[in-house]
Amino acid sequence: MIMRPGHQLLLPANPFFILASLLAALGLNMLQNMGLFGRAAWTPDFLALVLAFWSIHQPLRVGIGVAFAFGVVIDVHQGALLGQHALAYTVLSFLAIAIHRRLLWFTVPSQAFQVFPLFAASHAIELITRMMAGGTFPGFLMLLSPVLEAALWPVVSVLLLAPQRRSPDPDAHRPL
Repeated sequence: MIMRPGHQLLLPANPFFILASLLAALGLNMLQNMGLFGRAAWTPDFLALVLAFWSIHQPLRVGIGVAFAFGVVIDVHQGALLGQHALAYTVLSFLAIAIHRRLLWFTVPSQAFQVFPLFAASHAIELITRMMAGGTFPGFLMLLSPVLEAALWPVVSVLLLAPQRRSPDPDAHRPL
């Protein structure tokens, strides 16, 4: 692949780090749901954020099946309609994989603007599924959640790509 000037060559992603980051995001979602705000509709979905990140950066390791499995786990934890989050995470992962080659050419702040529609579509699918099953409308503050997730994209990108960054090598005879 042709790299842009100024881009750093990354080490391969460790599968254990990918799994640990997904489990940490799952734990953070579970703590967030049991915490001070409860199941507030405006809070960002950290698991969706990390799933989208790894679906874009490692589509062969984290794909639709992993998104579905984590979605079922969140559905069971929240006592939600079984398949509500699974469907939303599956669509999110599919869309992220569909745009991953194009998205990686942009800078991280530009990527945040481009993943916003993915997060908005994911939350819209959750809302439509909930409403079709007879659930109540969570309020218009739900519109804040995809905005917060897109705003967190640069932070998550820096944190999750940090173990893959090569340390600068002072040897002038190595091109990499």
